[in-house]
Amino acid sequence: MLRPFTLDPFRAEVPEADLVDLRQRLTTTRFPEAETVDNWSQGVPLDYLRDVAEYWRDSYDWRRLEGELNTFDQFVTDIEGQEIHFIHARSQHADAMPIVITHGWPGSVLEFLRVIGPLTDPTRFGGDAADAFHVVCPSLPGFGFSSKPAATGTGTARIAELWTTLMDRLGYERWVAQGGDWGSAVTTEIGRLATSAGGAHPCAGIHLNMPIAAPTAEAMSDPSPADQAAFAAFTHYQEWEAGYSKQQSTRPQTLGYALTDSPVGQLAWILEKFQAWTDCDGHPENAITRDTILDIVTQYWLTASAASSARLYWESFASFLPGARVDIPTGVAAFPREIIRAPRPWCEQAYAITHWTDMPRGGHFAALEQPDLLVADLRECFRPLR
Repeated sequence: MLRPFTLDPFRAEVPEADLVDLRQRLTTTRFPEAETVDNWSQGVPLDYLRDVAEYWRDSYDWRRLEGELNTFDQFVTDIEGQEIHFIHARSQHADAMPIVITHGWPGSVLEFLRVIGPLTDPTRFGGDAADAFHVVCPSLPGFGFSSKPAATGTGTARIAELWTTLMDRLGYERWVAQGGDWGSAVTTEIGRLATSAGGAHPCAGIHLNMPIAAPTAEAMSDPSPADQAAFAAFTHYQEWEAGYSKQQSTRPQTLGYALTDSPVGQLAWILEKFQAWTDCDGHPENAITRDTILDIVTQYWLTASAASSARLYWESFASFLPGARVDIPTGVAAFPREIIRAPRPWCEQAYAITHWTDMPRGGHFAALEQPDLLVADLRECFRPLR
C-alpha cells in the first residue's frame, strides 16, 4: 500500500535576526596571523579573506538571492522521515523530458539557477523545443533546506532510492539524471539501481561531470599521456587537496563545532575549494562571482549545515571507489580543470558510455562555471533517449 504524502510549497525566508547575528559575528571575528607564503599553498590568504568577509558584512545581499530562488517553484516532501527540499521547474513544452540534477559539496541547488531556464524553455535561449526538460533539483539530506538525518544510514545508495521515490511522487514514469561531485556518486547509484532492475527502473540514462572510475590494466602497465595526467592529478589531490575530505569523512562532528560557530571559518573552508577546483587561473572570482560564492556560503551558514553536510563523507566516502558497472546509457562532460579527470578508457569499464564531450574550459562546478556548455551537452546527450 502506498503511503500518503504531501508536496508542501516552500519559500526561502530566513529571519532578519539571523542576518543581524551574521553581521555581528563578522564584525567580531578574530583572525590568525598572515600566511608565510605569497600564494594559496597554506590556505586562503589573510588579506583576501578579510576583504571578502568585509564585503559579506557590509555589501552582500542575501535577500536578493532569496528573491531569485523564490522565482522557482519549491517544495518540501517527507520521504520516510527525511524532509527533502527541491526545486521543481516544469517546462511549457510538450514531451519535455524529466531530469533530476544533484549537487555536491560544497555545493547547493543554488548552482543550478542559471541552467534551469535554458533547460525548461530552450526556445527562449536559442534552442529547440524538442530538447526541453522538466527540471527537479533536490537538496541533499543535511544540505541547504533539506532536513538533517537524525540517524546513520543516509548515504549515496539511500539517496538514490529517495530520488527515485521523489520522481515517482512527481508523476514521472521515465526520466534521466545528472550530477557532479556527490551528485555524481548519487547519480551513479541511480544508474546501478536501473541496471539491476533490468529495464524496470524509470531512469533511462545518466550524465556525469565527475565520473567515478579506476585505472585500466593498460593504464597501470603502459600509461598513455592521459593516464599519466590522471595519475599526477590524483597524487596532487592526495598530497595537497585531500585534507578536508579526511576530516569530514572521519570527524565531521568535531569540525562542525568550529564551522557552525564562525562564519569566517565556514567562508574559508568553502572559499578554498572554489579557488582550487575551478578553472580560474589562480583566483576564484575569475570563474565565479563573489556574490555567487557568498550565496552558497551564506546558505551553509544560515542552515547550520557544516556538520550535517560533512557527515555525508563519513557515510559514503567509499562511494567514490568504483563499484558495480552501470549498464544504462551514460554521458560524460569532461571539464579540463576537474579535480581528477578520469580518461575515457577508465570510464568505459565503469559505465556504458554513449556520449562523451571533452570540454574546452571549466572545472569542478560545471553549472556555475560553464552553464551554456553544460546545457548544450545535456541536450545532445539525452536527445537519443527521447
